[in-house]
Amino acid sequence: MKTIKIIWSLFLLLPCLVYANTESVLLEQNSDQNPAQQSKQLSEQKAEQEKYAQWAEGVWNSINRTTGEVKLPNAVATLNVPEGFYYLSPKDTETVLVDVWGNPPGQKTLGMLFPADKTPFDGDSWAVTVEYEEDGYVSDEDADDIDYAELLVQMKSDTRLASEERIEQGYGAIELVGWASPPYYDATSHKLHWAKEIKFGNNATNTLNYNIRILGRKGVLVLNFIAQIDQQQLIEQELSTVLALADFDQGAQYSDFDPDLDDVAAYGLGALVAGKVIAKTGLLAAAIIFLKKFAIIFIVAIGAFVKRIFTRKEAKAK
Repeated sequence: MKTIKIIWSLFLLLPCLVYANTESVLLEQNSDQNPAQQSKQLSEQKAEQEKYAQWAEGVWNSINRTTGEVKLPNAVATLNVPEGFYYLSPKDTETVLVDVWGNPPGQKTLGMLFPADKTPFDGDSWAVTVEYEEDGYVSDEDADDIDYAELLVQMKSDTRLASEERIEQGYGAIELVGWASPPYYDATSHKLHWAKEIKFGNNATNTLNYNIRILGRKGVLVLNFIAQIDQQQLIEQELSTVLALADFDQGAQYSDFDPDLDDVAAYGLGALVAGKVIAKTGLLAAAIIFLKKFAIIFIVAIGAFVKRIFTRKEAKAK
């Protein structure tokens, strides 16, 4: 893994796009070399690709994919994962987010959801991270009064500050482009959702962060889609399914709030969209944004690995 991470840092990180012909890409990059040099370079690249494919297969075989009822760890909520999805534990989620997709480590989640016909290594894969923030009951009394255009200006500023920190840590810059879908709150189900378009560094394709917040008695379930902006239509087709599969258990639902017993959060719906409020300063902290990225040297290796995986799955199904 150390070797792979070092190699990643030497290449421009791109969205995972599967190129049809590895040799033509490599030869074009090395057109000023003689045939012997080109052959050697190509052999080295293929060896690295195969090494990565073997590692990817090891990761895929090590993660546990679950469907059905999933009691979320350290939360008062349950996921009912249908056959069209699979759930990964927090440990396996960390592996995907950090080792496979290249995000900073240490982000605590309650797991991750993938569509059943995708692996984390697919170029067109997408996923939903699950978190729980127990900051108290979030009042929705201001739902009709929020100026989301004004809020977006603040969010862009917060994202620029977060980008500066990422750059200092050796990660790529990020920019909040704008709403991909403006915030919408369902007062009956107490579920809030919206989408942001994010630009990472010089990536040719922007990232889509589709966000869901489910209000509960003592906190909020946080579900975030990780996808590319050109997958927005697909994500919106799956939105109702994802909204339905997660909810709080009896006794922990929004309607179970008891003002005599329960704490009230120090923020409202606007802060859920923009990020959590920092109590001492009153400032909004930009929400964590995950992305997918791979080095160009491994793009074809990923495609070959994914093809092997699903060829085996189809063979087993027969």
